[in-house]
Amino acid sequence: MIKAFIVSRKHPRMISLLANQNRRDAIVNKLSHFRDLDPRWAHRLLPSIHNASAIEELLRSKGAPTICYAISEDSSIDGRFLPLIDALTTADSGFGTFLSCIPGRLAYFEGEDGRFLLEKH
Repeated sequence: MIKAFIVSRKHPRMISLLANQNRRDAIVNKLSHFRDLDPRWAHRLLPSIHNASAIEELLRSKGAPTICYAISEDSSIDGRFLPLIDALTTADSGFGTFLSCIPGRLAYFEGEDGRFLLEKH
């Protein structure tokens, strides 16, 4: 997900920090203010799609399975595989969150600056 949807200059540091459980918080705790999405693949969602069920429907229409992987400020879902609707409902509570649906091809990001469909064809 990092190599697919984050600007390339941030790849080494993010991958290193996320892989180290003791340093993971350095990235995770800043996700609500995250601004390093690659603009080629990040598509801002319209306000009409700002609820968990509408976002789930959109992701499922693009091939997302029912289970996703979360990287989130919310420790209850961070680093876990869980049902997509549960992850979206939790992310809707204001935590910065990445949800990987199809590795390297389809993901979702939510932070204070908006909600984004992350998609590569």
